[in-house]
Amino acid sequence: MAKFELPSLPYAYDALEPHIDKLTMEIHHSKHHQAYVNNLNNAVTGTDLEGKSLEELFSSISNLPAGKAGVPAAVRNNGGGVYNHNLFWTNMKPNGGGLPTGAVADAINGAFGSFDEFKKLFSNAAATRFGSGWAWLVSSNGKLVVTSSANQDNPLMDVSEVKGSPLLALDVWEHAYYLHYQNRRPDYISSWWNVVNWDEVNARLAQAK
Repeated sequence: MAKFELPSLPYAYDALEPHIDKLTMEIHHSKHHQAYVNNLNNAVTGTDLEGKSLEELFSSISNLPAGKAGVPAAVRNNGGGVYNHNLFWTNMKPNGGGLPTGAVADAINGAFGSFDEFKKLFSNAAATRFGSGWAWLVSSNGKLVVTSSANQDNPLMDVSEVKGSPLLALDVWEHAYYLHYQNRRPDYISSWWNVVNWDEVNARLAQAK
């Protein structure tokens, strides 16, 4: 039966420098993300959850059968870790950033008034997320919403405060930035805007439910 696998990055580990350094990318992808994949596979193997997609797991995360000891928590934490990072890597690209174009630009202006206002709201959501977590741009019931989540939770989970289709994600766990930025999370957030892949965000918006 198919197992969850670590995806290859669509660029080299050093491709996002100077905004995200090579060593952070290498450790984040090959160690942290790989651990989420391994732990998720271990959690679902031999249970009724084996063979289910991440989306299927998330839709009933609050009612997961206990099965093996610790399965619900392991699936929530590690399944979220797998999905969130799959999205995070593709949300970035070398020489990215700048202003969005197309449908995303129109939707952002319609929802937030301007890109600058959206950027301020999103950056604040990322900066003020206490402890480990994520900031999100979500298509929720046809509207764009900025939110954040703790740990590895995401808007596809039935436990999420804001549910919908994730369009843009920013990882604010310390392992995402601490080697280069230490405790300066706002500096990391500010620099990250230079690698956002708006083409990918547009593609996700087109597929959003």
